[in-house]
Amino acid sequence: MTAVAVVGAGGMLGHDLMAAIPGARGFVHADLDITDADAVDAALTGFDVIVNAVAYNRVDDAETDVETAMAVNASGPEHLARTAARTGARLIHVSTDYVFDGSATEPYREDAERRPVSAYGRSKAEGELRALAAHPGGTAIVRTAWLYGEHGGSFPRTMLRLARERDTLAVVTDQVGQPTWTVDLARQIATLIDAGVPAGIYHGTASGETSWFGFAREVFRLAGLDPERVQPTDSAAFVRPAPRPAYSVLGHGGWAAVGIAPQRDWREQIAEAMALGILDQ
Repeated sequence: MTAVAVVGAGGMLGHDLMAAIPGARGFVHADLDITDADAVDAALTGFDVIVNAVAYNRVDDAETDVETAMAVNASGPEHLARTAARTGARLIHVSTDYVFDGSATEPYREDAERRPVSAYGRSKAEGELRALAAHPGGTAIVRTAWLYGEHGGSFPRTMLRLARERDTLAVVTDQVGQPTWTVDLARQIATLIDAGVPAGIYHGTASGETSWFGFAREVFRLAGLDPERVQPTDSAAFVRPAPRPAYSVLGHGGWAAVGIAPQRDWREQIAEAMALGILDQ
């Protein structure tokens, strides 16, 4: 049986990874600080596969807390990759669409040039590069975006809360991406493990695309609410410290090369998640 370690098991994706990977050993921050190279080496020796779901993902805070973002998002993956290389393990490192600048007009290929425009994005891009450099033959990068799930704050949950508090709400139309349920991503990562974790870069997002506005209206519709209560606006109405990619659609060509199907359409994912009632809490 493949011995799998899930680092970041207490997070939104981590919870679903533990459910999707039978027998996995989970590590939360109290168990393991990935910024400590010696601790990583001591804790993760003996595993066949290490899945890294740890991230400093406070995008706006990273603009002023660059040191912490780099420690967690860049040094941490490097430490994991070095341990994996030393022990002969495979590393699956979860990354993000923020490694791109969002200026594309068609889905980003896996080999597209990294051009991050925020401190968070730069730290995640650096983490990819360091992990690949430390363990090139045994690292799989899985980039994802627009995640939501049962175990943590998420856009659908926020929309449902605001629906109870307001008659209407404004949501941006000029940011486009792929809403992705953590359950589907976790299952796809489990499939990648079953396939022997071929090294490379993969885009772990749902099929299809929409704007935050379109996503919000679909959440309202599925909840039996009037989608017209969601009104369109643009990003100029929500000025934030860190820039957001305007276009975060990721291409899925990498999966075909290893015989794994891309994820299903985002509308199917959110429909099932809403039907289960896990986002109403």
